Amino acid sequence: MEPPVAKKNPHELTMHGHTRIDNYYWLNDRDNPGVIAYLEAENAYREAMMRETEDLQKLLYEEMIGRIKQTDMSVPYKDNGYFYYVRHEEGREYPIYCRKKGSLEADEEVMLNVNDMAEGFEYYQVQGLSVSPDNRFLAYGVDTVSRRKYTIYIKDLFTGALLKDHIPLTTGGSTWANDNQTLFYTKKDEETLRSYAVYKHRMGSGSSGDELVYEETDETFSTHVHKTKSKKYIVISSSSTLTDEYRFLEAAKPDEAPRVIQPRIRGIEYSVSHHGDYFYILTNMDARNFRLMRTPVDKTEKEHWEEVIPHQEDVMLEGIELFDDFLALDERKEGLNRLRIIRWDNGSEHYIDMEEAVYTAGISVNPDFDSHLLRYSYSSLTTPPSVYDYNMDTREKTLLKRQEVLGDFDPENYTGGRVYATSGDGKKIPISYVHRKGIEMDGSSPLLLYGYGSYGITMDPGFNPARLSLLDRGFIYAIAHVRGSQVYGRPWYEDGKLLKKMNTFTDFNDCAEYLIEQKFTNPEKLFAMGGSAGGLLMGAVINLQPELYKGVIAAVPFVDVVTTMLDESIPLTTSEYDEWGNPNDEVYYHYMLSYSPYDNVEAKDYPNMLVTTGLHDSQVQYWEPAKWVAKLRDMKTDDNLLLMYCNMDTGHGGASGRFERYRETAMEYAFLLMLTSDRR
Repeated sequence: MEPPVAKKNPHELTMHGHTRIDNYYWLNDRDNPGVIAYLEAENAYREAMMRETEDLQKLLYEEMIGRIKQTDMSVPYKDNGYFYYVRHEEGREYPIYCRKKGSLEADEEVMLNVNDMAEGFEYYQVQGLSVSPDNRFLAYGVDTVSRRKYTIYIKDLFTGALLKDHIPLTTGGSTWANDNQTLFYTKKDEETLRSYAVYKHRMGSGSSGDELVYEETDETFSTHVHKTKSKKYIVISSSSTLTDEYRFLEAAKPDEAPRVIQPRIRGIEYSVSHHGDYFYILTNMDARNFRLMRTPVDKTEKEHWEEVIPHQEDVMLEGIELFDDFLALDERKEGLNRLRIIRWDNGSEHYIDMEEAVYTAGISVNPDFDSHLLRYSYSSLTTPPSVYDYNMDTREKTLLKRQEVLGDFDPENYTGGRVYATSGDGKKIPISYVHRKGIEMDGSSPLLLYGYGSYGITMDPGFNPARLSLLDRGFIYAIAHVRGSQVYGRPWYEDGKLLKKMNTFTDFNDCAEYLIEQKFTNPEKLFAMGGSAGGLLMGAVINLQPELYKGVIAAVPFVDVVTTMLDESIPLTTSEYDEWGNPNDEVYYHYMLSYSPYDNVEAKDYPNMLVTTGLHDSQVQYWEPAKWVAKLRDMKTDDNLLLMYCNMDTGHGGASGRFERYRETAMEYAFLLMLTSDRR
């Protein structure tokens, strides 16, 4: 079968005296029948070229869902007199949100059964559940398109009735005032999807009359609203990549005007927690890796901030949890999470012992101040997600739940660790890896190298039961902790963004070369994968060194960097100037142009490629991967596979159902296995 050929319709794009010709600009129109026809042709081509793997895809899918305990329940947590939890039922795609009053022996109250709600929809996502202080009303957001435009509904939990109130075009989240009648929420811009304004809604009224509380007029900022753990204050945040500003009002006085905690100063980031008479401020002010400050509630400007936890050059302070007697800190040192416990009364401190040398851990749900128990999560590449309660006083920890993996899974059959590649400029780049025991490191094993490297987001080494289908077929799985993440703290992030973004891409290729040199794999069996900004990473690394990889999976890839960042109508553009740069500035324009995957496609050999996208993607618009594939198909000089899958029903996150999403994973794994000798 011949691949689709997208027509060329040259479109001139001129900036700073430089002109680019975009032959596939016309694909930027989802209402054009010709665009839909092209996407469907690509889907048909992919299906035809992978037809030999259909049985394998079914087998992989059945393996993946066969490991899932279908009837399952999360660990309950207690809040305001109720125990809350989520459960799933066998054969059903969606969660059931429940609670019990007073004790776990009480009768179950089903707040939302999303399975029933989702009937008749191809996509259905619920988020932002918020219960009123009197425990009667539940506000929640629903998206049925996958554009992340949520409509908020309100349900009377005492009667089960759905109220007439509904609020469209929101983030989905909301926060109740203490009067049980006033709901604060964040509105989205229809076109850019920027969360730009906080409104308050009065129960029983139409949303058209909702009152504006705060509007963020700076298009590089987004705003959100939440309630403090103390439940005393409503907090409004305004944030860009590098700068934060917070406002607050008393939750018992929903009509009062919000007061600014600290006016925005470019480059100063901070977040706010409340306990007693103080706001606790986690900030990078004079502290690259962040420090903890506190300030009286009635004197909130930075001049009044006093230090609680000082800055450390080799430790990133990522989060805090406040208790009456203890302070829990979520830190990162030498690429790993650490949970640090400090007593308020005498300042004594200790760290929670972790089970393995390479792992990920983090503070979980802790709604009560008056508790000596810290709930935290734990996982590794060989240990399924686990929930612990840790007694900060006695230092005893209790395993509450470890995700059950059905079938013959035994963690003792797998092993992993961390090695370090050296970058071209001498940096040590961590690589976390896992494989089945017994594999010889002689270069003969297939290896999937995953990467992301943007926004300071670190791909921590966690467990994925679906991944076992690769490991059990001889694959090694590895994560390249490249610059642009914060695996080594804020400096590691800053060294992989803006005018240093190229470090992210060269780091990844340096990791690939290291894995080949150390005989983890060889170029005929090395595969790479990344999604979203990680898809940009994939596009950049194969433009630089395509010969390193046998195959590449680029999921929802951000590849048309310059054109997108010049279009302020596209979601996320203006809010991300501090991450990528503003191409209206000539310096950033030319630097971004130097690595933008779409702009740097050349007439040369490329690896086998599978590119995925969603027609309704709100984060990376479908036309970026579509244009990229069309240009690659026109210019590449090899006979390797170039396949694209466009999910016509979903967006950035793929399918909403807990089982359905694994069909795409099965397709991706089948693509990898098709290119190796093992197609079982």
